[in-house]
Amino acid sequence: MSATLRFAPDGSIHCLHTEAIDLRALGRLRVVRATEITFDEEEQQWEVRSSATGGFLFSDPSREACLRWERENLQAKAES
Repeated sequence: MSATLRFAPDGSIHCLHTEAIDLRALGRLRVVRATEITFDEEEQQWEVRSSATGGFLFSDPSREACLRWERENLQAKAES
């Protein structure tokens, strides 16, 4: 498992949460989720939505598939 840490000019670090690195060793954490994964009862699917905009990103009957999509797609953004 790999992780990308992006350091901002103000010293803050932006990354996807991973247990591959004990992020607490870097200092006090402030965690903000990039997405929300909720179950749509009408569609009978899990949905991934942007926490910032509420915009739809992905859906699947499997919550694990949504978590996998989140890791793969958000990690790609963090690396670019």
